[in-house]
Amino acid sequence: MVTSAAGLLAAARAELVDVPKEGLGEERSSRWRGERIVRVGEAWHIGVLLLTDEHVLATAEVLRAADPGRRGYTAESARARAARRQLALRGGFDEGDVVHIGWSVIDVDAVDAGGSSGPLALRDGVPSVRWSGAGAYMPLEAYLRERIDLLRNI
Repeated sequence: MVTSAAGLLAAARAELVDVPKEGLGEERSSRWRGERIVRVGEAWHIGVLLLTDEHVLATAEVLRAADPGRRGYTAESARARAARRQLALRGGFDEGDVVHIGWSVIDVDAVDAGGSSGPLALRDGVPSVRWSGAGAYMPLEAYLRERIDLLRNI
């Protein structure tokens, strides 16, 4: 039985090997190429976690690369979101690609040592995850099992 966060996440990686990954992006700016969001990797999206081959990341902004076209926006936030989707296209993502930006690296060793990092924490000796900002912690093992099952059955 696996009892460490690192062990649970390694088992999840092995189980996800044939499941498609989504793009990780970072914002870049240059005088010649302008503003854009470029691909810097890929990860499995597991709820509040992004699992790469080497790291675990906390999710942040998720968007789909798209051309905003000519649309009328009733809210400035919708206009800004459309502009960010276009930045992903300019950075090399294909139309319709899912792009994760603003993510942060989680220190799994700190969690296994009894601390917390991002949405992960060791609670009463059990690796746990906070699935929302206002939500309670739940055991990481159950969370991964549920989320992986959802990914496989979409």
